Amino acid sequence: MTKLLEKALAEVKTLSDKDQDAIAAIILEELTDEKRWQAKFEGSQDVLSKLSTKAKADIQAGKVRELGFDEI
Repeated sequence: MTKLLEKALAEVKTLSDKDQDAIAAIILEELTDEKRWQAKFEGSQDVLSKLSTKAKADIQAGKVRELGFDEI
């Protein structure tokens, strides 16, 4: 465990049970979201690779034009 996490948990221990549970719920929700995003990202590598290849081909073929923010 990192020093920062140890410090955070030491602070959490000083809170009421209700507040500790609230913080624990937030942490668990964040961990679940992180796992979900990681799974989606890992599952999208083939699609991203194909999109990258197409974008590079479009650039080489002159089908792409750079735009500024006010032109989007």
